[in-house]
Amino acid sequence: MLTTHTIDTVVQAALTEDAPWGDLTSEVLIPRLAVATAQLQAREPGVFSGGDVFASAFRLTDPAIVVRLLVADGTAFDAGEVLAEVTGPARGVLQAERIGLNFVQRMSGIATLTARYVAETVGTGARIVDTRKTTPGLRALERHAVRDGGGHNHRFSLSDTVMAKDNHLAVITAGGRDLTEALREVRERLSHTTHFEVEVDRLDQVEAVLAAGIDTIMLDNFSPDDLRAGVRLVAGRALVEASGGVNLETVRGIAESGVDIISVGALTHSAHSLDLGLDVVLHTEA
Repeated sequence: MLTTHTIDTVVQAALTEDAPWGDLTSEVLIPRLAVATAQLQAREPGVFSGGDVFASAFRLTDPAIVVRLLVADGTAFDAGEVLAEVTGPARGVLQAERIGLNFVQRMSGIATLTARYVAETVGTGARIVDTRKTTPGLRALERHAVRDGGGHNHRFSLSDTVMAKDNHLAVITAGGRDLTEALREVRERLSHTTHFEVEVDRLDQVEAVLAAGIDTIMLDNFSPDDLRAGVRLVAGRALVEASGGVNLETVRGIAESGVDIISVGALTHSAHSLDLGLDVVLHTEA
């Protein structure tokens, strides 16, 4: 859940970075009592995300500014559609404009890309999830955008679940220690509420990992044929996640292998900001 506190903390930091001592240009050019109305307009089609974040930029700049959101997060829109309307003191509207746009463009870009991945997997039962490859400090916002695009979230942080990857396995099996034994010992120390996931990069690791009673097995950089073989080996004893080599051209084939989860770093690290504009449509002076 994206809370008001989380939104305001991130947005306030961005506003302070952008105008640490105010907006000099607006202060010298725009009359103090001038009022402006501006529209957030789509210049390309997409999926909307970040409405509350967009509104926060204006509210924190000047509480007198009113933002009216015309579409809800997760809503698909066409080019030319008006998504929100902003009215209030012109200086504040102009000062907050770029920060509000930066966030809503970024989040809508992530939601739009996620929706494309989700569309490719319709009818397969596979769930599209994000990864920790997020912009530092913006994870909560970017993860929200993934949900708006119809995707799901992986663990939020390193504190959330046990996820043993190749480097972890190399350390715990150093000196020839048995993999199953090492993982089973970890499993026994964990609370029954703690999820345990293990990454493998070869089919011959699957049985040894499953024998430890893990909850999810990640098949990393497997070919489509090996993914199908891995799903057969697991045979419902754990959730199966596919990771690595996932793009819009490959995701359908990966989903059709029978995996439960497909993790896609590109949702957050490769999404482009959607082209949205904020244009003043009315300007009055007291």
